[in-house]
Amino acid sequence: MPPLPREAPAGPTAGTRRERDGHESLRERVADSGWRRRIAARRSIDHAYRMGVGIVGGLVVAVGLATIPLPGPGWLTVIAGLFVLATEFMWAERLLEFTRRHVRAWTDWVGRQPVWVRLGIGVLTAAFVYGVLVVTLHLTGVPDWVPGWVPLWR
Repeated sequence: MPPLPREAPAGPTAGTRRERDGHESLRERVADSGWRRRIAARRSIDHAYRMGVGIVGGLVVAVGLATIPLPGPGWLTVIAGLFVLATEFMWAERLLEFTRRHVRAWTDWVGRQPVWVRLGIGVLTAAFVYGVLVVTLHLTGVPDWVPGWVPLWR
């Protein structure tokens, strides 16, 4: 008697992403590349590679988290670190997808608002960044390389 065909697993998380959505995840694309398959073929090198990705991605996320309150690309750095981690770790891939969905939802919501609301959000964001800059300069002092004509504390 021939074996019964295996049924595909049910549920929204069943199967690979390609089977569910019709396209591969970042982690699957990296794993399918030739260089990654060569690394994965040797367990000790694969383990070291995954540890290196975890350390580098974790450091990038940590730097991003530390720079969030400062003017600059804090959140962008966090997302870049998650991107690095998502090449090897499923949990980072899910967190990156969660972040992408929420950023898109926020962007869509802001885009549907009247101009005065968008301007208000921009003014509040600029005021927050200015406030963080002032507090940072107050706590750390104005660097010596800032020219005297710049209206900051001395």
